[in-house]
Amino acid sequence: MTDIRIRDAGPADIPALHRLIESAYRGEASRAGWTTEADLLDGQRTDPDDLAELLADPAQVMLAVFAGDELVGCVLIADRGAGVGYFGMLSVKPTLQVGGLGRRLVEAAHAALRERFGVRRVRISVLPQRETLIAWYRRLGYAPTGETLPFPYGEPRFGLPLRDDLSFIVMERALA
Repeated sequence: MTDIRIRDAGPADIPALHRLIESAYRGEASRAGWTTEADLLDGQRTDPDDLAELLADPAQVMLAVFAGDELVGCVLIADRGAGVGYFGMLSVKPTLQVGGLGRRLVEAAHAALRERFGVRRVRISVLPQRETLIAWYRRLGYAPTGETLPFPYGEPRFGLPLRDDLSFIVMERALA
């Protein structure tokens, strides 16, 4: 996919962002791609209120990718202070995954984190059961830090766990 446009998402994009993120991570639609969490989590990945809060926070930006008028990808970037940034909610329309759009989104996230927030290091958090995704991030230069974060059990806003061993590993890479 070569003819894409990346811009900051705004409040009017929330319904399309919500549909895209849910389709990339949860339910049967997510199984059309390789980023599904459907075997680990049920329920929602996010909700419109959460997206509105993210978009209203000046330390965070949702980059939205369009092919024509269709939203086909997004990624949340955030300033964590002290030269450290974060990205998450990396989402690509499941039927378009494996075409390089995710890699382009990560590169755009890195550039935006450097330019907007002066970030020198980027952190991500990944469920350790997602070995294929971890391997992909390793190929992009990320390495595990040894740090783990707990999964927010009991908070259905983040999904309904299908197993009791969920947590996150933290991965990091330096930006040039």
